[in-house]
Amino acid sequence: MKYLLCCGVSLLFTLTCFAQQLHIAVAANAQFVASKLKEAFKKETGINAELTIGSSGKLTAQIQQGAPFNVFLSADMKYPEELYNNGLTTAKPQVYAYGALVLWVVKDIELTSTLSILLSKTVQKIAIANPKLAPYGEAAVQVLTKQNLLSRVQQKLVYGESIAQVNQYLLSGAADVAFTAKSVVLDPAVSNKGKWIEVNPKWYNPIAQGIVIIKQQDARETSAANKFYQFVFSKQGKDILKKYGYR
Repeated sequence: MKYLLCCGVSLLFTLTCFAQQLHIAVAANAQFVASKLKEAFKKETGINAELTIGSSGKLTAQIQQGAPFNVFLSADMKYPEELYNNGLTTAKPQVYAYGALVLWVVKDIELTSTLSILLSKTVQKIAIANPKLAPYGEAAVQVLTKQNLLSRVQQKLVYGESIAQVNQYLLSGAADVAFTAKSVVLDPAVSNKGKWIEVNPKWYNPIAQGIVIIKQQDARETSAANKFYQFVFSKQGKDILKKYGYR
């Protein structure tokens, strides 16, 4: 009996350790949807995943420096392709979703589809993600340039390291409006805070978001990473992505 008990405890310990070995780097725009994917994936497979949130550029730098991530959910294709070209991934990146940009406010500011409100004196600070590190920040700059607004609102811009920091700026009152991801404002945690409008997708390049599996020496981690990768492209995974505004 003692032997069986010890074997049972040992097996439970081994399974727990295995379940904690999947580490996923997630672009900040996908923070909330990745959390839902993680929960559904665990129910499906019993494998737990740890999420690390940041800008795509910063996460890429960490992977290049040897950070122990198994999977990378980027906000674009450029960074995953960079990792692939450097021989750090098991295969070429694939597009798992197309993101959408929105303008979000929590103050009593009337939004217009032309974005002319950004020129108003009531808008003193406009939060966007750093365009050098975050694809959604790059998209925001494209929008402002396309609408001939960039030079006129340049002094109002405040830059977050990632979409997550942009959201913090807005919710804390440090910014009056923010360019963020549609997936953020659709999450139940913030969906009742303020209001938003979707930015005309013709004003910025399509935000094709890529996923790659990072090369690992541990076969168990690679197996778990492959399972999560396949789950993202499954019907259940796609349904979750759609609920958060991704195409």
